[in-house]
Amino acid sequence: MSIRWTYAFVDRPAASFSRAHAFWAAVTDTRLSELRGEREEFVTLLPGGGADACVKVQGVDSGAGGAHLDFAVDDVPHYVKSALQRGAEIAAEHEGWAVLRSPAGQLFCAVPWHGEAVRPPVVRGSRLDQVCIDVPPSLYDAEVAFWSALLAGWASVPGSRPEFHVLRPPAGLPVRILLQRLGAEPHGEERPASAHLDLACADIAATRARHEELGAAFVARGAHWTVMRDPAGGTYCLTGRDPETGGLPERRT
Repeated sequence: MSIRWTYAFVDRPAASFSRAHAFWAAVTDTRLSELRGEREEFVTLLPGGGADACVKVQGVDSGAGGAHLDFAVDDVPHYVKSALQRGAEIAAEHEGWAVLRSPAGQLFCAVPWHGEAVRPPVVRGSRLDQVCIDVPPSLYDAEVAFWSALLAGWASVPGSRPEFHVLRPPAGLPVRILLQRLGAEPHGEERPASAHLDLACADIAATRARHEELGAAFVARGAHWTVMRDPAGGTYCLTGRDPETGGLPERRT
């Protein structure tokens, strides 16, 4: 089984779909495809210069949205079978593609590969290159094991902090995965699994200023990341990583 391409999906409430795709198109210096879906709820962000798309936006009918991954593969049924054997569940089946759920509950999709091969370039010193899956503590180890087994050929390594685990794709694939163990909630409760987008930024402050010009808002600052909220209300992170390689400086993962 071979994953030939990866897509990061920006999932936002349907009421704010247009704000979401306008913002993310500006951030990634892309143009919009035609709207697709029964409710025109899907759009692809198309880069120029011969590069292939790796970011899409979806308007969702319920919930606050978040992010998810699409894996483009040669053989969708084989990929689905492999995922089920490793602990995934089928959330929905469609003609030619499927929606699956990881053991922690994170949705992802298996879709046909259509020859995508050229990664979009860095845009103004940043690149949307990572989906971070936020996992409750009790399910974290199982989730790391699941993704490590499913993504054959990807490097599965501890991250820069104890609560992080990184899954780096083979060269050429545009989106990598960060698994983050969530902190404990009051009274021992656990938040459900969710996901958000991360951008690798050569200069977080400069990227933040640009995003604020486009309508984003500052939320919080971490060790080497800044949490932002886009005009559609979704949170994402600007991270101090090399936009070309995805790695942290000083040999940190």
